[in-house]
Amino acid sequence: MPTRLKHRLYEILERGRPDDTTSRVVDGALIVLIVANVAAAAAATVEPFYARYEEAFWVFEVISVAIFTVEYLCRLWTCTEHFSMSHQSPLKARMRFVLSPFGLIDLLAILPFYIAFFLPIADLRSLRIFRLLRLLKLARYSPALATLWEVLVNERRALLAALLIMVMLLVTSSTAIYYVERTAQPDDFGSIPAAMWWAVATLTTVGYGDVVPVTALGRAIGGLVMILGLAMFALPVGIIASGFAAEIHRRDFVVTWGMVARVPIFKRLDAFSISRIANLLRARMVPVNTVIFRRGDPADAMYFISSGVVEVDVAPESLRLRDGNFFGEIGLLRDMPRSATVRTVTQCRLLALDKNDFRDLLESDSDLREAITEVAEQRMSH
Repeated sequence: MPTRLKHRLYEILERGRPDDTTSRVVDGALIVLIVANVAAAAAATVEPFYARYEEAFWVFEVISVAIFTVEYLCRLWTCTEHFSMSHQSPLKARMRFVLSPFGLIDLLAILPFYIAFFLPIADLRSLRIFRLLRLLKLARYSPALATLWEVLVNERRALLAALLIMVMLLVTSSTAIYYVERTAQPDDFGSIPAAMWWAVATLTTVGYGDVVPVTALGRAIGGLVMILGLAMFALPVGIIASGFAAEIHRRDFVVTWGMVARVPIFKRLDAFSISRIANLLRARMVPVNTVIFRRGDPADAMYFISSGVVEVDVAPESLRLRDGNFFGEIGLLRDMPRSATVRTVTQCRLLALDKNDFRDLLESDSDLREAITEVAEQRMSH
């Protein structure tokens, strides 16, 4: 019983499968609680408002910390269920969880409360600002943030190179402006470190205007530094954007590969052929009771069912197709409009093959052409 309970808690807290209603409810409740805590921490800095509702703030904080503490202890207990920690001793696995980024975030979300409660600190209000750290807990529920972190890790060498170039540009521009402006403005440009404030404001194109060059050469250097700043600060943005796009494309390809490999007609293919087909197919998630195409529509693609059920309405009867089947091939083979109406019975994952790619694929793979043609002829004969 304890083992099953621990595994179930792990599924609820960590896996978060889309079909697990309990997990979705728990995740949603925790997200709402995190957002409410951040809002409360910001509102508590308004002293008149905090003084008026101090008791309500305290009750909300106690309830929140109690929930976050239970969540933390449950995650600490169930972390041994994770496949990467299953081969380690329970103590080592739990220490690894505590020292992990998410483990530290979860701990810091509750630690200030217990420090303020048990230790005699003079100004406990100063610890209220640490409640804002609970905002970091949202990263656990955001796949986009996880993807962005992977991009930053993957592109770290390029980003470090861009950072090095920006540091070199900062030092060079502050040195140049120091030698040009130090006589005219000794207070503002009396040293290279002092000139770096102007260089940072100019390179970032913020231009506060509190420190500006007054000599003709200094203004010329300032204009050049602005142009270089525009170019150099756009470089890391471009690196991150291209890395993000590549990561999304890689994940889409992996998902499509898995969907292709599950279709029986493609199982005999080698890795190279599946890779080639995966590049041709477009993955689609179609909701339940949705018409994919109607009788008489132009035939522009055929579809493979990775998961789900569709109903093919071929008068005077209907046919249901499930995982691994395909449809829409007759119109492409005969170059004619759709002969049936197809709608989803359940939510479906489909792989769409464009008309032109369909013809190229059949021309390049005779076995696949024979298999699809055979199924099409059987369907037309009924």
